[in-house]
Amino acid sequence: MLVPEHLKYSGEHVWVRVEGSRAVLGMTDFAQTEFGGIVFVELPEEGDVVNAGEPFCSVESVKSVTELASPLTGKVLRANRVLEREPMLVNQSPYEKGWMVELEWSDARELEQLWTAEQYAAAYDQEDGRQGRDE
Repeated sequence: MLVPEHLKYSGEHVWVRVEGSRAVLGMTDFAQTEFGGIVFVELPEEGDVVNAGEPFCSVESVKSVTELASPLTGKVLRANRVLEREPMLVNQSPYEKGWMVELEWSDARELEQLWTAEQYAAAYDQEDGRQGRDE
């Protein structure tokens, strides 16, 4: 399980890369592994507003369909439309090519609720016994 140290994480398996007033969101490596081969991703439109705790995208695998909850409130600046043609990028490159949306976030208190890489790895290493950090 890869858990890059420079990112923040939600308990719902969404990673967050903060870049000033912007944040890039995607599905964690742990989640994509558990989810299996991803065959479809439905993303929001640019300009949409997403709210913390509410779905911001839908992901379908050969196993099931799930909606990912956004850990942040904000306006969608960009969505990774490549995923609509190549959804398997979430499996192949969850932290780079498999990113999902870029938001202009609006509530700094929500950032404080995110987990560090160490906290996320500790929470999910207990379930699978694997090394949690990308070192």
